[in-house]
Amino acid sequence: MKPITLYKKFLSHYGEQLWWPVTEANALKPTYRARPGLSERQKLEICLGAILTQSTDWKNVMKALENLNRAKMLSSPKMAKASLPKIAALIRPSGYYNQKAKKVRAFCSHLEKNYNGKLRGLLSKPLEELRKELLSLHGIGPETADDIILYAAQKPSFVADAYTTRFTSRFFALKETDYVDVKGFFESRLPGDAALFSELHALFVEHGKRFCRKKPDCGGCFLKKGCKFFRLA
Repeated sequence: MKPITLYKKFLSHYGEQLWWPVTEANALKPTYRARPGLSERQKLEICLGAILTQSTDWKNVMKALENLNRAKMLSSPKMAKASLPKIAALIRPSGYYNQKAKKVRAFCSHLEKNYNGKLRGLLSKPLEELRKELLSLHGIGPETADDIILYAAQKPSFVADAYTTRFTSRFFALKETDYVDVKGFFESRLPGDAALFSELHALFVEHGKRFCRKKPDCGGCFLKKGCKFFRLA
């Protein structure tokens, strides 16, 4: 099955996932909904959320973002100047809060030093240049960089997270399953469209939570007839 066919089957079965959830003005919690555009603040929230979601569930990140919103701290200048203990206390629900406090402050400090605290100058860079710069920052690896590029900059950089990698190794019997291989597998087989990449990423997560878990529920999976893992089991 071609990846584009898989995408259409996912979309037909689950519907639009409307990622990345962000917080509306005067609200506290991120919500999933279609939006015509993103504000500077919402783009920053995506960047910080991408860092905070490392090694934790999104529900924990939402609690941390709510804390930042409630404290009116979701701004680059405030985060860059805040003490690490203060940031750590606010983002505590996300886990590994001391390490993540350093990461989010380093990101905001980079914006302050190089872009007058504005994301536009950073996110408007060509994709490869932007990715290289993000990867040079403390605490930002390939998946976090691609989250930021895809959802904040809205440029087509495929996110090959754990759900996607697990599914790909099973369904397509992909032998090489490191981040670069899985990312390249989809980018070479799909149109370079940010909206498609973001929707497919979200759909992989949904499918991974329902069926393609660490211990898979192949019997209930609507894709099992096309899955090499199921056919060979």
